[in-house]
Amino acid sequence: MKKLLLAATVSGLFAATTAQAQSSVTMYGVLDAGLIYSSSQQVPGSTNSGRVFGMGSGDLSQTLWGLKGSEDLGGGMHAIFKLENGFNLNNGAFTQSNEIFGRQAWVGLQNNTYGTVTVGKQYDFMVDYLSPIAEAGAGYGNNLAAHPFDNDNLAESFSISNAVKFESANYAGFKVGGLYGFSNSAGSFSDNRAYSLGASYANGPLNVAAAFLQINNPGGGLTGANPAGAVSSTDNTANFIAARQRVFGAGANYAFGPAVVGFVWTHTKLDGLGAVNVGDGYGSLAGNSLRLDNYEVNGRYALTPALSLAGAYTFTDGAFDSATANAKPKYHQVTLQADYDLSKRTDVYLEGVYQHAAGGDGTLLGDASINGLDQSSTNKQVAVTVGMRHRF
Repeated sequence: MKKLLLAATVSGLFAATTAQAQSSVTMYGVLDAGLIYSSSQQVPGSTNSGRVFGMGSGDLSQTLWGLKGSEDLGGGMHAIFKLENGFNLNNGAFTQSNEIFGRQAWVGLQNNTYGTVTVGKQYDFMVDYLSPIAEAGAGYGNNLAAHPFDNDNLAESFSISNAVKFESANYAGFKVGGLYGFSNSAGSFSDNRAYSLGASYANGPLNVAAAFLQINNPGGGLTGANPAGAVSSTDNTANFIAARQRVFGAGANYAFGPAVVGFVWTHTKLDGLGAVNVGDGYGSLAGNSLRLDNYEVNGRYALTPALSLAGAYTFTDGAFDSATANAKPKYHQVTLQADYDLSKRTDVYLEGVYQHAAGGDGTLLGDASINGLDQSSTNKQVAVTVGMRHRF
């Protein structure tokens, strides 16, 4: 009898251990904070402007924490999920207003042979495929280095709600994917819906990617009829309030020795434009259309295993058409960064960004606007930040 009890106990412990090994839940995050100087900022809704020196949060990498998990279902199938929150490290406030998991919240199935299907709030393929090879992407200059108004979403300004997403398995470095974000609006299927496509190839030193994103009535559109659709303006994440936003682009980078060089081009077209996100709120910009083409050259060089230098130059060429006037806004932006790893998870950094705007013809497009900061009161803006990141 004692032998039977012992055998049953050992069998139960083995089963529990096996079940635990087949399922996992991981908590992860990035904490990014430091000091930041800006040469000129305009307080939204007032005439107050001037230089700013203070604390910054998420100036390089988005400050976030999350939970992700996987359960082995057998036969190469896994149940997976991710819940991700963005927040301000200086005061604890949500980055996405009133949304505890405002960055990502999804569940899905993953097949080792064919790919992954997920449903919920998740990022489009401009973020998944193009962002990693751009200076504006996560892990590089990120927020401050984003293209004007983060018009192509490479700095992860917003994710897509109500989304169904498929991404293929990795076939010798090649992946493709598609996403559709429902409007969830009764009687108006296309009001604030989104869809995205992408392809990526990464093998050895070469990484090539292309992606497309379209949103109908982003942020709820000019009437604000459906802010709870694919991209919301109520949480201050939509880049634009417009009738339609289309973005596509392509890029590549190549690594040789301790250096990586890359080029990214993105094209953003806004129809029926009403407002632009400029830091702490939306600035009015009524027009028939706005086009922005971003050309970015970037590079990194590892001086030592711990110390690296990075930089980028972005030229943004635009065209704005309104009922009263036309304008041809142009932006020149230079980003320089030094990063030193204190450990595998902790680093310190110094980054500077300079932006010069021209051709705005009296609209807010004529003022410099480094992403993440309030807009400058002039056509020039400089930002310098020194800080620390910790990943867990």
